[in-house]
Amino acid sequence: MSPRDLPGLRTPFEPPAPGGASAVAEGVLWLRLPLPMRLDHVNCYALDDGDGWTLVDTGLNWRGCRAGWEALLAGPLAGRPVRRLIVTHHHPDHMGLAGWLIARGAELWTTRTAWLYARMLQLDHQERPSPEAVAFRRRAGLDAERLRAYAEAEPFNFSRTVARLPEGFRRIAEGDAVEAGGRRWRVVCGGGHAPEHATLWSEDGELALTGDQILPRISSHIGVYPSEPEADPLSDWLDSCRRLSGLADDARLALPGHNAPFTGLPLRLRQLIENHEGALERLRAHIAQAPRSAADCLGALFRREIGEAEYGLALTEAVAHLNHLRARGEAVAAVDAFGALRFSPAT
Repeated sequence: MSPRDLPGLRTPFEPPAPGGASAVAEGVLWLRLPLPMRLDHVNCYALDDGDGWTLVDTGLNWRGCRAGWEALLAGPLAGRPVRRLIVTHHHPDHMGLAGWLIARGAELWTTRTAWLYARMLQLDHQERPSPEAVAFRRRAGLDAERLRAYAEAEPFNFSRTVARLPEGFRRIAEGDAVEAGGRRWRVVCGGGHAPEHATLWSEDGELALTGDQILPRISSHIGVYPSEPEADPLSDWLDSCRRLSGLADDARLALPGHNAPFTGLPLRLRQLIENHEGALERLRAHIAQAPRSAADCLGALFRREIGEAEYGLALTEAVAHLNHLRARGEAVAAVDAFGALRFSPAT
């Protein structure tokens, strides 16, 4: 067992070197691009179609990822064109260089929701947070100092990390069959981390391209945002894990969006469900002590101190878990005198 392995999971391949590729199955290369953040890489895959390549996911529209692709296109992928690009979901580390690769001749294949989200977010560039975004964080219980700092700074702008997408794309949807890399793949969509997140399961039973829907070492972010403040993405996530468990088996090699390819899908899906159920149990106990805002729940949810760099994402995840308790009928919420939404156990 590799020292990287978790109990019950096996990661049989070493990560590829920068600009290099690792063969993980016949006709399938594992590529890795750097990211300028704590999660410092994203996985991409190249599927050998004989006369060209199908790529899966892209990295950010950032100089480090562009340099990585230049090295890959001049190195292990040289000699044959990239004809197709499959993007699992709309997040910038997966969709970011789709437009850049399309300009070089690739055709984009993705879900309708992923394409619509990416196109919409590219047009929504803001110099300062919207009133709705500020109100969302106030309701989440952000203290006055953090709220003031947030309101005065440029927010994250999708357009800075995702190359502009053209109007046309090829839609993939639940149940579709895709021929790539000498295999026939079945599209199965999940949710919770990103809406209509595409995973692809080879019909020979050997491989699954899982994107961020199933990761081996970390749990995918499940967050609520100002665009849909009452959303319950954790229900979508748990439902997806249970549904994908019906396809999982121990022998199938999962090709995830981060960390390393692994076997042990049934166990990993159980772990992902149990991790969130454990977090919900901690939150139930926490709000039973006193009414709590999402900001009050970070310690109980994550069981560690949250730094400034990760505070915003952590807050959206706390909102997601509290919204889920309310959707289950296990919590109620009321706005306090400062505009924060505080959760208590349902009676």
